[in-house]
Amino acid sequence: MAPAILLVGILFGVSLIYGLAQSLGLLTGTDQRALSLAAYQNVLYGSEGRGTEFWTSLGFSLWVAGVSTLLSAVGALPVAAWLNYQNGRGRQMDTLALNWNLAFPHLVWAIGLLLFFSQSGLLARLAALLGWIQNPADFPVLVRDRLGIGIIVDYVTKEIPFLALIVLAALRSQPEDYGVVAANLGATPWQRLRFVTLPQIFPSLISGSLLVFAFVFSAYEVPSVLGMPYPRMLPVLALDFFANPDLHHRAEGMAISLIIAAIVVIAAAISLHYEKHAGSSQ
Repeated sequence: MAPAILLVGILFGVSLIYGLAQSLGLLTGTDQRALSLAAYQNVLYGSEGRGTEFWTSLGFSLWVAGVSTLLSAVGALPVAAWLNYQNGRGRQMDTLALNWNLAFPHLVWAIGLLLFFSQSGLLARLAALLGWIQNPADFPVLVRDRLGIGIIVDYVTKEIPFLALIVLAALRSQPEDYGVVAANLGATPWQRLRFVTLPQIFPSLISGSLLVFAFVFSAYEVPSVLGMPYPRMLPVLALDFFANPDLHHRAEGMAISLIIAAIVVIAAAISLHYEKHAGSSQ
């Protein structure tokens, strides 16, 4: 694995150094030649609403990523538990029921949701045709809404299969003797789930959930398609700053990107800790 790790490390390192240089005012296409933290200051506390927009976008990103991760984790548990109790041919249904969803890119899934659930989409037109609403504009706002419902629905429907596969792998790697012993001692199914099954899969579930959180928090395509101009998630805000015709804003866009990267690295480090804990407990 050394060649692949070396290549990824070089690409990541060069990108990190280049982004850091841009966030400090260098390599932005302007005449600035000295290092400066002005971009970070403008992003965090700047005038013209930039500081306020950053904190609003940060809160919105944490809201979307947190709710998406929580709902995905809660939804993955019963799916994995049901598939784990299947026998014979039913045990192979996880490949069909879960992996087919993972084959669709998030962007394709987001466009599909937009076509179905927007106020000019298929469901709105069908509801108007059936007389449930007077016109498609009366359809509830489910995508491109201020609460990010459409974004959350996209990520939940995509990440439940991902986390279910992780939980399912953890369940199938555990011996059944613990559950048998608990049953012989008089434990109810709920007690076996709470005191035997959940402690066994909890580290793997937490590790996978943190990866989901990091991915959702840093992803661009879904909030770009299903989100609103305000509030918007941090990756969308960062690209808007970076693509601004005024090249001085490029440093601010890169500063936001590095803040996103720092939060993602923290989530990944915590996930790695839980993964090691899961491996040692097994």
